[in-house]
Amino acid sequence: MLLSAAAVFFAAVVFIASPVQESRQAAIFRYGYSGNAVRLIQERLQELGYYPGELDGIFGYGTYEAVRLFQQNNGLTPDGIVGESTLAALSISEEVNAANDLDVLSRAIYAEGRGEPYEGQVAIGAVVLNRVRSPNFPNTVPDVVFQTGAFDAVKDGQINLPPNDTAYSAARDALSGWDPTGGALYYWNPATATSRWIWSVPITYSIGNHVFGRK
Repeated sequence: MLLSAAAVFFAAVVFIASPVQESRQAAIFRYGYSGNAVRLIQERLQELGYYPGELDGIFGYGTYEAVRLFQQNNGLTPDGIVGESTLAALSISEEVNAANDLDVLSRAIYAEGRGEPYEGQVAIGAVVLNRVRSPNFPNTVPDVVFQTGAFDAVKDGQINLPPNDTAYSAARDALSGWDPTGGALYYWNPATATSRWIWSVPITYSIGNHVFGRK
């Protein structure tokens, strides 16, 4: 759920789909991370003979050591952190970033909208992506989702809950262009919203416990 009026107003948003692909920055992956993006990194390292372990999508010690060895052999700083230069050397930068967008968007949808109708979950994803496209918000999915004060689920830690298949499906539909909201940049629960400012946003769509709008 979106937070206070001031936080909502000044929050910036991000996305990474083809319309803004050229403006995105590479994500950074390190020990302890997990998800489809990490699995892609493991797959590439395994193809190159650096990672003999299981393709489990968990950035554990085996992945860390494989990354360090790859970096060492390719003239990179052997810090075990997969950033822009390491992703470029692995030739999987765009694929990994797209997978990371899907993971982060799925987590946001699950944390903010589990229990909502499916279309309502897609709508939450659409709001994130609409912000990514807006010049008034950040321009990547992770930056939008983790913008300070933007989402309650980040503040209370629910963003760390593993998303279910429904959330992943809703994220894919949103990333594919489905926007039930008609371009909304905000959403809130009328029964719990305490911000006066948020009620100045014209409502364009309503489903489940949420209303959506843009200003």
